[in-house]
Amino acid sequence: MLAGRMGAVRRAAIEQQIQVGMTFDAEDFVEVSQVHLMADTESLGESGVAYLESIAALSEEERCVRVPTVTDPRGIDLCAYQKLNQDEHLAELERRTIVAMQTMGILMTDTCINYQTIMPPVRGEHLAFGDTGSTIYANSVCGARSNFEGGPAALAAAFTGRVPRYGCHLEGGRRGTHLFEVEERPGNLSDWGALGALIGQRTGSYWTVPVIAGIDQAPTSDELKHFGAALASYGSVPLFHMPGITPEAEDVESMFDHRPPDPEVITRSDMDAFYASFGRHEDKVDVVVFAAPQLSLVEMQDVARLLEGRQVHEQSALLIATSPENKSACDRMGITDSIESSGAMLLKGVCFYQMYARELGEANGWQRLVSNSAKLVNIISGYGYRPVLASTEACIDAAVKGRM
Repeated sequence: MLAGRMGAVRRAAIEQQIQVGMTFDAEDFVEVSQVHLMADTESLGESGVAYLESIAALSEEERCVRVPTVTDPRGIDLCAYQKLNQDEHLAELERRTIVAMQTMGILMTDTCINYQTIMPPVRGEHLAFGDTGSTIYANSVCGARSNFEGGPAALAAAFTGRVPRYGCHLEGGRRGTHLFEVEERPGNLSDWGALGALIGQRTGSYWTVPVIAGIDQAPTSDELKHFGAALASYGSVPLFHMPGITPEAEDVESMFDHRPPDPEVITRSDMDAFYASFGRHEDKVDVVVFAAPQLSLVEMQDVARLLEGRQVHEQSALLIATSPENKSACDRMGITDSIESSGAMLLKGVCFYQMYARELGEANGWQRLVSNSAKLVNIISGYGYRPVLASTEACIDAAVKGRM
């Protein structure tokens, strides 16, 4: 590849990866079995889309990825963007991106919950995952191995079939560095997100590996999804261990090279203070968002149940994002009709903060936002929103009442 015998694209990809490997003192490469590519159009921009198109214009031998490659959520739902007052230019940029990626052999899965819907990784499997939520879930819950591979890095891995071996690909990079004791088990999805956020705030480094003790009952996949997504968002952390629950953590002692550190205790009052830091929207709620991560089929069913016989308030909007596969299942099971009959909008293959969120808010007059996702409320204030974290039930009530 480096000599150019496999084409200019693979040569450029391996050159980039060698530089990354040298930066992180990697001794060699490790082959990966799958790639999760973050390349929404807001991040790509016109120049990024044009770059993908230049690769797609090459011969089939040169342009096609070498390992299974799936996509993170897109920036535009082409079935719903006009209802959201999004610009036609953005939709056209999305169409161009899709054509280029498909020509390269990339599977347009458009989901951040690929571990719940598309080829879940297994323990010891080496990956090149990009999204923070998917990477931390794969590392921690599945026991697979990936660093955070941003869009260009993941694309390079798709063309070379390998990544530099450093960080979470190494045994030493997976050992515990911090110990936390949870005093009270989280009670719902937003609680799990709040716990992840609190631990992320106290670690705050890519090279930390928190070990979380005190969870006496195995969380569900959705609970771990919200926990991990928030932990990665607030702390840039790609891996955690829960003794007796996650596959690499038999007990606390086995997760540390030396005597475990004294635990930092997370109390219910810590959780309450985290919620309180966002305040409330007692006068008006502009938009309620379920996204980041996209919703599982079980979450979709719960939202439909909570909306049954109710209507979204005329001054508020309710947006719900899920994967294309889950959307198809919801269509088949009648969940879509149940949700949309309330006035809510069900979006597929997108995530709110990747949907040109600032422009979206300006086009629709949205500022006061409510979500059950700790990851989303962490990110979205940077786009001009005033976010509030609340439980799923409280979010639905806010959408129906138009206030909190």
